[in-house]
Amino acid sequence: MTRDLFARHRAVLPDWLALYYEDPLEITHGEGRHVWDAAGNKYLDFFGGILTTMTAHALPEVTKAVAEQAGRIVHSSTLYLNRPLVELAERVAQLSGIPDARVFFTTSGTEANDTALLLATAYRRSNAILAMRNSYHGRSFSAVGITGNRGWSPTSLSPLQTLYVHGGVRTRGPYADLDDRDFTDACVADLKDLLGHTRAPAALIAEPVQGVGGFTSPPDGLYAAFREVLHERGILWISDEVQTGWGRTGDHFWGWQAHGRNGPPDIVTFAKGIGNGMSIGGVVARAEIMNCLDANSISTFGGTQVTMAAGLANLNHLLEHDLQGNARRVGGLLIERLRAVGAQVPHVREVRGRGLMIGVELTRPGTDEADPEAASTVLEEARAGGLLVGKGGGHSTSVLRVAPPMSLTVAEAEEGAAILERALRGI
Repeated sequence: MTRDLFARHRAVLPDWLALYYEDPLEITHGEGRHVWDAAGNKYLDFFGGILTTMTAHALPEVTKAVAEQAGRIVHSSTLYLNRPLVELAERVAQLSGIPDARVFFTTSGTEANDTALLLATAYRRSNAILAMRNSYHGRSFSAVGITGNRGWSPTSLSPLQTLYVHGGVRTRGPYADLDDRDFTDACVADLKDLLGHTRAPAALIAEPVQGVGGFTSPPDGLYAAFREVLHERGILWISDEVQTGWGRTGDHFWGWQAHGRNGPPDIVTFAKGIGNGMSIGGVVARAEIMNCLDANSISTFGGTQVTMAAGLANLNHLLEHDLQGNARRVGGLLIERLRAVGAQVPHVREVRGRGLMIGVELTRPGTDEADPEAASTVLEEARAGGLLVGKGGGHSTSVLRVAPPMSLTVAEAEEGAAILERALRGI
């Protein structure tokens, strides 16, 4: 049945729509941190629908909220008052850390970043954007135009002028051998030099932890140091929290808070985990920035009642059960367990991350050369052992991405680590 579905998939869908595994997987249902395929095989899910199933599969509070709301009304658009939308916006604005915040809901992280770019360029009257090397911000025309990852950038055409900055990758590139302070100083000096050769851009957009790029991140405080330079020139800071938001990093509720010495970003984008599988994205910005548009705008499906009900239920569950704290505790144990394994496997160059956002970078033993074949082998072997993980990486890197639902238990972390260890040792 799965092979037939695969053939139908290839016959009607684009060739560039990637599938994991040589024998692609059809997931039919899930519960907690586990999913099942069409053949009845059970898997421990360490990727959560690309970090989207944030709390748990089939979380009762969310499924109940969706069913009850769907029984009343599913959708009406933003042309009418919408109680769940207002309630979730109030919660997000309060949690954002941005003063006088306004919230606009979209259907995805791509659309959220698209909106943030629209706001920044309109507010600043500039189409120039600073972005980080190795970054990923979505698949729309404008988001592709600022993505600094060749594997996810299918065209050089763009409505924006993009200038790429050093700093998103700590252990590769020209500053990799510096200590954290000197690394930050070098990146700031590079930013100042770049800005000396161009008119002031509209904004810098940055992921606090680069997701698709392989869960890389700069030293804490880098973006705070950037902010001093940006603020002097009136340049906005957009924090792309599509993957880092809602406490996944454990130490902070938002990824930007590791860089918050000089205050919050001007704009924050979010998506993925807040809906726990429902299609929610959004933008938070200061009122003067959000209100700068001088033309009409709506969001047909952004903030629809059923997705807002899911988001409210999911956010309440996350806060009431301190899943941020769980990500910090269980994620810390999992990282240390995987680092101990990596120290004994020649293909493992680095185990990095924070909370339940962990990258295992693989290289050819004794070199810094990426080994995508090894990553694919581990992905297949982990699946055979009952574990689903992701892949990523940017320029000349190959990384396994580990990002389970934030309710992961210690026992499940140990089980997943043991499966991944066997797969790594079998390369």
